[in-house]
Amino acid sequence: MNQSTSFFPYHFDRRTQPLLRLIGVRADRDGVRLDGEQLLASFGVLNMGTPIANVAEASVTGPYSALKAIGPRLSMADHGLTFGTTGRRGVCLRFDQPISRVVGPWDHPGLTLTVADPERLVAALAERSL
Repeated sequence: MNQSTSFFPYHFDRRTQPLLRLIGVRADRDGVRLDGEQLLASFGVLNMGTPIANVAEASVTGPYSALKAIGPRLSMADHGLTFGTTGRRGVCLRFDQPISRVVGPWDHPGLTLTVADPERLVAALAERSL
């Protein structure tokens, strides 16, 4: 199993990057890290972490409605969380055990991350879960 650290930056749309920067999301530091056996995601002041072994499913999804995809979002339907920087595409993660709440009153059974290379993140997660 590969135990090195991998970084997956978010994809930023030219129009939304200045808005996201106002809430502390920065292209030079925020994104998804696979660090040993941990998945870590930062989005401005918001952070989450879980063992990679807790990821039950990872799939490429999108496109999304920009109004529903940009910024930190909580789904009222399923309590899933989104760290969104674009409406283009991202990676939808479903967890075996919900992660501790980041926003809102509920723990999160899923997380959508709009990384620049969704296929590479999905492949890296699959490789580390072998």
